[in-house]
Amino acid sequence: MPGYARSERQALADHMVEVGPEAPTRCEGWTVRDLAAHLVLRERRPDAAVGILVGPLRGYAEGVQRQLAARPWPELVEELRSGPPAFLRPLDEPVNLVEMFVHHEDVRRAQPQWDVRPIEPGEERALWKRLSVMARLSRWRLPVGVTLEAPGCGRVEARPGSPHVHLVGPPGELLLFMLGRQDVARVEVSGPPDAAERLRTARLGL
Repeated sequence: MPGYARSERQALADHMVEVGPEAPTRCEGWTVRDLAAHLVLRERRPDAAVGILVGPLRGYAEGVQRQLAARPWPELVEELRSGPPAFLRPLDEPVNLVEMFVHHEDVRRAQPQWDVRPIEPGEERALWKRLSVMARLSRWRLPVGVTLEAPGCGRVEARPGSPHVHLVGPPGELLLFMLGRQDVARVEVSGPPDAAERLRTARLGL
């Protein structure tokens, strides 16, 4: 199986080195250093990673993330680049592809003069497979009916109902839109103008 998660991780680490640890990201309030610390925590500190999702443990997770962010920058980036521990590597592709792709774009699209990069067709299909499942799981966040369509990959109704908005674009761009990056996702949006605007400004994500 192609290692798209691994290749996205390597490209993300390279880009982080290129822009530097204090560069901005699309993650509100986080620099590149903060984002690297978050990703290392997620893969290397299971005791703290649960705090990403569990409110009462969030303070502990934030403390560990600050400790990680304070480490020497080259050391932090290399730990990110090395990926998850060996016993978790069989889960890398199914668990981490979306995370690495989206955060790679969080770094890229926070910099001036960014552009959409070409994505290998196999990776686009892998992203679509995950998106088609995630879209239904996140329907409770959608303020209107939504259908997603990726030419060459498929079509999925994320939420039925009226008014209805139709989103068309490559899987990666649709994924960014559905994970709350609507303002930088390059997708075609069609439907009633009021409904489309509600969707563009909604707090989306899982």
